[in-house]
Amino acid sequence: MSDVIVAGVGMIPFAKPGASAPYHEMGTEAARLALADAGLGYETIEQAYVGYVYGDSTCGQRALYHVGMTGIPIVNVNNNCSTGSTALFMARQMIASGALDCVLAVGFEQMKPGALGSVYTDRPSAFEEFDAAADQLIDAPGIPLALRYFGGAGLSHMKKYGTPLDAFAKVRAKASRHARNNPLALFRKEVTADDVMNDQVIWPGVMTRLMACPPTCGGAAAVLVSERLADRHGIGKQVRIAAQAMTTDTASTFKAGDMMQLVGYDMAKEAARRVYESAGIGPEDLDVVELHDCFAHNELITYEALGLCGEGEAGKFINDGDNTYGGRIVTNPSGGLLSKGHPLGATGLAQCYELTRQLRGTAGPTQVEGAKVALQHNLGLGGACVVTLYQRH
Repeated sequence: MSDVIVAGVGMIPFAKPGASAPYHEMGTEAARLALADAGLGYETIEQAYVGYVYGDSTCGQRALYHVGMTGIPIVNVNNNCSTGSTALFMARQMIASGALDCVLAVGFEQMKPGALGSVYTDRPSAFEEFDAAADQLIDAPGIPLALRYFGGAGLSHMKKYGTPLDAFAKVRAKASRHARNNPLALFRKEVTADDVMNDQVIWPGVMTRLMACPPTCGGAAAVLVSERLADRHGIGKQVRIAAQAMTTDTASTFKAGDMMQLVGYDMAKEAARRVYESAGIGPEDLDVVELHDCFAHNELITYEALGLCGEGEAGKFINDGDNTYGGRIVTNPSGGLLSKGHPLGATGLAQCYELTRQLRGTAGPTQVEGAKVALQHNLGLGGACVVTLYQRH
């Protein structure tokens, strides 16, 4: 197995739907930024994986042909909200196996305003079984799909452990404090937990509008190389992917009768377990985490799934300030999806961008002092979860 070096990363500022460049221009720009960061030309890339959710087939080629037309394999990837990290996972495998020395992963999304929904309504949805299970567990007519899933998971945690609604508000307020320092984040206005609690109610007793991430457009990319190519081209080897795991749903997703399981709690827990075991470390060794906070509720339950705190202890973890600067593990220094935005195909690679800069020590105002070990968690319903561990060499 070859070491996998993160040679270059690139990200463009995220924007509201209708305010961004077209998808192919965002993908092109993100790829060029990552190549420039690596100090490599496109001719060095041997293969590319391009992630997006909302777009026709071969949008990846549409974006990368403007970077170069070298005839390399370009693979288009769609794995819902974990699309970007799935592209990264596939790129890493090619380097780790020794098959290739230089691979590009790109993600982009050009989204529409409003809640997510199916594009193809003339055929069975991939969510049919998930919807049926949610209908059995949650009585929430009129609540949009994604809100019902993740709000339901938060409601499950509230019922199990007595977690108060303001715990989710504190997560959102923390996200805004972090995003204030991130020039690439969509929402940089700081809000308090009271602001979040007093915002528009979209599910009484469960969620206000500010607890949900917004639909967003954007692009991000990463260049991964082998150690031998890094040596050949004089590329810095400060950041490497030390371990990575991808999981999909198991029987517990449906059999547990728990909304937390339906939104991937067990997927995340198992992926994290594999990563810790492979790297020979534990969550107590982490300095910084970028996790999938599509809703404040998912950030809270993911603290426990990743082992950042014990089960049922997320409320205390938040109240003690252990999820922010000066605490145990800084989570989502970028502002996360809640403040940075969530362009589905780009999100996983935007997380990679942030963590790579954290470990290089070049994250500027979002820098976590002395960061050497970083964890990334990216989740897509339907489902797939990718957990990636980065280490500074």
